[in-house]
Amino acid sequence: MVKLRLRRIGRKKLPLYKIVAADSRAPRDGRFIEAVGNYDPNNNPPTVDVQEERVLHWLKSGAKPTDTVKNLLSRKGIILKHHLIKKGADENKINEEITKWSSLQEAKMQKMAEKRLKRKTSKKKKSAEGEKPEQPSEQSAAPAG
Repeated sequence: MVKLRLRRIGRKKLPLYKIVAADSRAPRDGRFIEAVGNYDPNNNPPTVDVQEERVLHWLKSGAKPTDTVKNLLSRKGIILKHHLIKKGADENKINEEITKWSSLQEAKMQKMAEKRLKRKTSKKKKSAEGEKPEQPSEQSAAPAG
């Protein structure tokens, strides 16, 4: 059985991965059939470069992606595109769905960024408020002791 999975490359403590089509019996970093992309988790946000046509070819041929690769491909919209092709949708319908999905993803990412920023500012406020009451209590404790 052919699987789409990650193959680790890169040096110690600085991993880089290739997304490869490989026989499921082959070792993780061993023999593979074809490299179809790269994944770099060290960047912020992590980067994924994929040859979409080759990934779709392997998915149509029956290759099963591992959980991690499936997540990476779904973030790029390739799993959705494969699903629509499998359902028999025409090119216009596929392009329409992909553009709609990508706009929703952009909105989702923007919302997450705002939430992260809000959480960060509230954390700063809490830490600033927490420091103020501690200082007077330390001063009042010093004369009593």
